[in-house]
Amino acid sequence: GPAHGRHCHRQQEQGSGSDSGSARPQPPEPSLLRFLVCPLSKRPLRYEEATNELINDELGIAYPIIDGIPNMVPEAARMTHKKPPAEGSEQP
Repeated sequence: GPAHGRHCHRQQEQGSGSDSGSARPQPPEPSLLRFLVCPLSKRPLRYEEATNELINDELGIAYPIIDGIPNMVPEAARMTHKKPPAEGSEQP
């Protein structure tokens, strides 16, 4: 038979740049955020919008948020290594 129907009609990406896709990081639910504590220190975490992470300033670690869901396993956390400002030398 003739090889019809073999034309691969590549689906055009419909409206790229619209809601779907990784246009911008999706913050976690505010209601969810209230109940989240660091699994290591059991202290509340701070949501950092710039990096889309949950920060534990006390331990200096940050948990990534993937698709609005915090990845709260210690293995996924990264060290933020925020050094406290040196005594007396406040920099602008």
